[in-house]
Amino acid sequence: MSSDERPERVALVTGAARGVGAATVRELVRRGYHVTAIDSCGTGPASSGVRYSLASQGELDAVAAKDPERILPVVCDVREPEQLRDAVAQTMSRFGRLDAAVAAAGIIAGGQPQWEAPESDVRALLEVNAMGVWNTAAATVPVMLAGPDPAGCRFVAVASAAGERGLFHLAGYAASKHAVIGIVRGLSADLVGTGMSAVAVSPGATRTEMLTATAALYDDIDDPAELAAHQGLRRVLEPEEIAATIAFCCSPEGAVLNGSVVRAEGGFGT
Repeated sequence: MSSDERPERVALVTGAARGVGAATVRELVRRGYHVTAIDSCGTGPASSGVRYSLASQGELDAVAAKDPERILPVVCDVREPEQLRDAVAQTMSRFGRLDAAVAAAGIIAGGQPQWEAPESDVRALLEVNAMGVWNTAAATVPVMLAGPDPAGCRFVAVASAAGERGLFHLAGYAASKHAVIGIVRGLSADLVGTGMSAVAVSPGATRTEMLTATAALYDDIDDPAELAAHQGLRRVLEPEEIAATIAFCCSPEGAVLNGSVVRAEGGFGT
C-alpha cells in the first residue's frame, strides 16, 4: 500500500487544552491526523499543591476550533478510568479507529525538601502524572490492538527530564515522572510481538504554564527562562519542538523507538 492509499490516522491526546498537549494536537492535525483532544478543564476534585490555574473549557474549545472537522474535544479527568473509556468510545464513534495515544496530562507541585513535602501533594502528583498515564494506556491500548493495524499503533507518554534524575525540591514530581518511564518500559515489554510500540518523551524546560509555575516554587528565580540554564541549548524549548518529537513517535516510522526514553531536553546537564 502506498503512502497515498494509507487510511488517515487517528490519535487521542490528553492534557490537550494548552502547552505541549495543545501543540501536539496542532502538529498531528497538520500531519493529517484526526484527534480527540482531552483535558480535565479543572473538573473533578482539585489537586493538592497545584498553585496555578489549570486549563479551562474555553482553552480546550479554542484548540478544537482550529479544525472542528478533525478535532473532537472531550472533557475528561485522566484520574478516572471510566471517563477515559468513554472518551475512547467517543473517538471510535466519531472517527472509527485509533492509531496513537499521547498521555501528556500532568501537574507540578513542590518547593520543599522531600521530608517536608505534604503527603497530599505527592499523592496528587502520582494520581495525575503516573496513574493518568497508566489509565490512559489501559483505556487505549486494547482498542488499538483490536483495530485494523495494531502494528502501526503507538502509545506515547510525556515524562520529563526529572524522570531520570532528581531536581531540587521536586522529589514528588521526580518520583511521578520516574514512574511514567517505568510504566512505558513495562508496557513495551507486554507489547512484544504485536508490532505496537510504547515510548516516553522527556522534555526539558519548555515554555508552558507549568514552567512558570515551577519557577514560582523558588524564591531565587525571577524569570522561568532561568530554569533552562542547565540545558545545553541554553534556552527555553518551545512546545512546538516537543510536539514535533511526539508526532514522530506516533508515526509508523516511530516503531523503532519502542521502549525508549526520547530525551527532548536540549542537552540537560551540559
